[in-house]
Amino acid sequence: MMRQVSRRMYSEATAELKRILGEKIPQQQALIKKIKAAEGETSLGPATVDAAYGGMRGVTGLTYEPSLLDPVEGIRFRGLSIPECQQQLPSAADGKEPLPEAMWWLLLTGEVPTQAQVEMMMKEFHFRSQHPIMDQVTKTLDSLPTDMHPMLQFSTGILALGHVSKFAKGYSTGAATKANYWEYALDDALDLIARVPQVAAQIYRRTFHGGSSKVVARDPNLDLAANFTKQMGFESMEFADCMRLYLSIHTDHEGGNVSAHTTTLVGSALSDPYLSCSAGMNGLAGPLHGLANQEVLLFLRELQGQVEKRGGAKTDAELEKVLTECIWDLLNQKRVVPGYGHAVLRKTDPRYTCQREFCLRNFPEDELFKFVDTVYKIAPGILTEHGKTKNPWPNVDAHSGVLLQHYGMTESLYYTVLFGVSRCIGVLSALVWDRALGKPIERPKSITTEALAKKFNIA
Repeated sequence: MMRQVSRRMYSEATAELKRILGEKIPQQQALIKKIKAAEGETSLGPATVDAAYGGMRGVTGLTYEPSLLDPVEGIRFRGLSIPECQQQLPSAADGKEPLPEAMWWLLLTGEVPTQAQVEMMMKEFHFRSQHPIMDQVTKTLDSLPTDMHPMLQFSTGILALGHVSKFAKGYSTGAATKANYWEYALDDALDLIARVPQVAAQIYRRTFHGGSSKVVARDPNLDLAANFTKQMGFESMEFADCMRLYLSIHTDHEGGNVSAHTTTLVGSALSDPYLSCSAGMNGLAGPLHGLANQEVLLFLRELQGQVEKRGGAKTDAELEKVLTECIWDLLNQKRVVPGYGHAVLRKTDPRYTCQREFCLRNFPEDELFKFVDTVYKIAPGILTEHGKTKNPWPNVDAHSGVLLQHYGMTESLYYTVLFGVSRCIGVLSALVWDRALGKPIERPKSITTEALAKKFNIA
């Protein structure tokens, strides 16, 4: 049992992080200086006309410290794969999955934390979550329509939290300088990660359960994920462990995705972490990014309806046959299979795999899981035969809704907020490093179609 948080413990936790980063930042700065001196003019690859019109896919044009996505291996968090994170990062006493506090520590410092460091981080987050700004944020949320999309409420809540930004205050007073921007960014990041789960829980309660943003008080003896599920109104400790997995694996996916790059871009203007993170969440809300998990669930329900219209299926073999017909009908209508394919990955997303393994361990007979698993068995082969996709394998969105539905969180409109709570952890760790490394404002060059036509003598 953890003791009640004290100011002394809070100071020790802050000092520990700043001590580690204070040692690592000069080392990283020196390494970058050597790389730039030796290879500063070396090309990282072509920037083609196709890439300029195609969302800059395949163009390596920025650095991003917390994670790296390999087309074959999938995501690595500071060099560790998801299975390695599951093995090495501390978990709760009553669970098996990595604690989000441990993932934050890893992404920020590049080190696997000890159990003592994770407990210290848990105490710090609890201490920082107790702040008068939460009352003001509650009033802000209560002024919004309860039928407003949860992601609009979420972005608004983050902006309201920013009223007490230490980075913004330090910059306006002159106390924050290029040498210590990272310390102010770190303080804001810690405050935001500590407070945003309650904001998200309030949005869930007021939107789907009676219109009130009142939630139970945070328990200092619980970790971030367990407190989050409790404040949303769930008591299952198995669901709390599911949430630990969910929040850990959705934290980061290197720096080129919309939410990460938007946060980086806005932060490069020295906008404070709240403004930057809110901007990133607005990007996450798009149907081609974080909203995709909601669309996958709607697709699965549609597919189930199509199976029933065809008379259902009594055996696994019958289900595979009927689903094969349904998916081919879908493709022949020039529609896509939501949850399959990825801009970078060329294999099954490891985030999909670990969620599937969680289901196999905890509820292998769940009806929706069995349905999704059958789609997984046949869809890659169909998509390969169809020949229109470079990657016929499932991504993370193809599975996340299954876990949430099983534990009673059926409100798919809310799922992107869960994604956002997790993604804040990754993008904020990167933002701290951006300020530590003195990154300049982003300003890539653009070109008009008219200029390209003239350049290549095309009329």
